[in-house]
Amino acid sequence: MAPAGQPVRGFGRDGMSTNGRRRQIHLAAHFPGVNNITVWSDPEAGSHIDFSSFVHMAQTAERAKFDFFFLAEGLRLREQGGQIYDLDVMGRPDTFTVLAALAAVTDRLGLAGTINSTFNEPYEVARQFATLDHLSGGRAAWNVVTSWDAFTGENFRRAGFLPLDQRYRRAEQFLLTTFELLDSWRGDEIIADKEAGVFLTDPDAGAFAHRDELFDIAGRFNTPRSPQGRPVVLQAGDSDEGREFAAASSDAIFTRHSGYSGGRSFYDDVKGRLARYGRQPDDLVVLPAATFVLGDTDAEAEELSRHVREQQVSGPTAIKLLEQLWNRDLSAYDPDGPLPEFDPVAGENTISLGRASVRMNKDPLGTAAKWRELAEAKHLSIRQLMIEVSARQSFIGSARTVADTMERFVDERACDGFILVPHITPGGLDRFAREVVPLLQERGAFRAEYEDTTLRDHLGLAPLP
Repeated sequence: MAPAGQPVRGFGRDGMSTNGRRRQIHLAAHFPGVNNITVWSDPEAGSHIDFSSFVHMAQTAERAKFDFFFLAEGLRLREQGGQIYDLDVMGRPDTFTVLAALAAVTDRLGLAGTINSTFNEPYEVARQFATLDHLSGGRAAWNVVTSWDAFTGENFRRAGFLPLDQRYRRAEQFLLTTFELLDSWRGDEIIADKEAGVFLTDPDAGAFAHRDELFDIAGRFNTPRSPQGRPVVLQAGDSDEGREFAAASSDAIFTRHSGYSGGRSFYDDVKGRLARYGRQPDDLVVLPAATFVLGDTDAEAEELSRHVREQQVSGPTAIKLLEQLWNRDLSAYDPDGPLPEFDPVAGENTISLGRASVRMNKDPLGTAAKWRELAEAKHLSIRQLMIEVSARQSFIGSARTVADTMERFVDERACDGFILVPHITPGGLDRFAREVVPLLQERGAFRAEYEDTTLRDHLGLAPLP
């Protein structure tokens, strides 16, 4: 990895390549899943289950020439205080079913799904992704995730949870095993005969045998090699283990670091890990999740942004968010009043179940101290504090301001592009596609038309052997 300030990937710090072409921005559309970002009270908010919502966002993204559509998933409805966490999306249709259906109403847009490596099995997942890649003509992507809690595991036969190191060990072996299955068809074993139909020319096609401490499987994989060979692999992880997993095995990494300084540090760190696995900087695409608010002017966007944050964090939501750190029932507290005088309950979080973000906060006492300091300095109530620490849009401004900022982030290597997370479903991407994308296209920073057909091509990834 080149030191900060030095050119990488064949581009100078001004974003121009050696052949005079601007560095290209990658864009993806995230269909919100398990979160409290969605503004349900907005009159434009629609269903998260009706197929028309998925179609609307996917087709908007394709008209704007986005790289891919990204579907999140939760394996269990989360709970807080023993009750369903009603601030989240309430349920989600099956990922593969939705993406397969979207393959029929889109032509070039990549289709990325979040599939868990802790509670699934390689043969099943390999077959599902090979099928999706066939149905879509080479547009499938797999966001590989792990599960960390016994609460989620109760939905599955192999219940319980795995320690962090075992989770990533299983994910690594799961991915390698899946690749073995997909690669068991080289792609040249089938020929077509008009009279006899399709038949095998290689009796070993699809044969596999994999045995290690986690998987002991053998047989014949029954789905021929798909257009991409394997799905594009995404990893959503900011931990050291997650970064290392992405550097070793992923084509793209989905990160929460959407700010400039944090993005630059993350980008340099994860790109710097690639060399030890014999990979080049452009073998991994860094894509932070990015929220946005657009206005006719920057001032209008700022005002709208404040309104959106207030909608995202109502009084009841503020108390729920505070309970996740305090690890106890705070329903008696006034969201417009001050923070509790007592400290959070340390140890295993038991009030909020199924939320990885809660487990990621390894120092609740330290976080509470920082929140107290911030609340005292700015005279913030509980709700105002929760708005301050949990609901800040990544990009706010006119279309030109947002385009300028995104272009700078990519040119100066804070990221390679963005996975956009609108606060309204399904139409929250419409204005961005209508106003920001044309500006990026005029500058040569984003494609005006799809040049190829597969998602690997869209992302500029090298073809598989």
